[in-house]
Amino acid sequence: MRYFDAGALKFLADLKRHNDREWFVANKERYETKLRDPFLDFIADAGPELQKINRNLVADPRPSGGSMFRIHRDVRFSKDKSPYKTHAGAHFQLGGKGVLGPGYYLHLEPGECMVAGGMWMPEPGSLQAIRERISSHAAEWTKARGRLDPAGDALKRPPRGFAPDEPMIEDIKRKSFTASVPLADAQVTSTDLMRTFIRNCRGIAPLMRFLAGSTGAPW
Repeated sequence: MRYFDAGALKFLADLKRHNDREWFVANKERYETKLRDPFLDFIADAGPELQKINRNLVADPRPSGGSMFRIHRDVRFSKDKSPYKTHAGAHFQLGGKGVLGPGYYLHLEPGECMVAGGMWMPEPGSLQAIRERISSHAAEWTKARGRLDPAGDALKRPPRGFAPDEPMIEDIKRKSFTASVPLADAQVTSTDLMRTFIRNCRGIAPLMRFLAGSTGAPW
């Protein structure tokens, strides 16, 4: 099944050039028919497929409060007052809201589409638990980590309680534990998108399983 046609990414490209309320209101029908509604259909269909990976993964196709992120930006504490995101995304949490565990993510943006999974900037308790599990289960972590995304704003020095010569110290210094797979725009608009998405989610599953075991999320 084809969920998105070229009009979905074209809308996002146009929104990037015309990021104001007047333009969005005039093009709201495009947003709904080309991007929002197809994305909600994708989320609904992804649910049963994701539950074959783990029955606790949540795919919520509600248009508000569900898996799809709002297109509106929170500009309260930002110097950038552009009202809309120029990408669309959906998260598929392990265990749903309130569970401090890993999840999958689908990101749609012209030239920057991707499938991702793991935990981005976990809260301090979860972060400490992940670091301790990496230290005590180094062999398991080596198999599970796969190709992690660049460490980004990792700590410069080992966190408190970890020796500088820890075998996994570079990973222990991380603040996020995510892996992502880029998607070409043509993959997003193809009839194989669901198959591609699920295949990549399965590839990231060992990382998800390790993080779930670290944080007490249901796997």
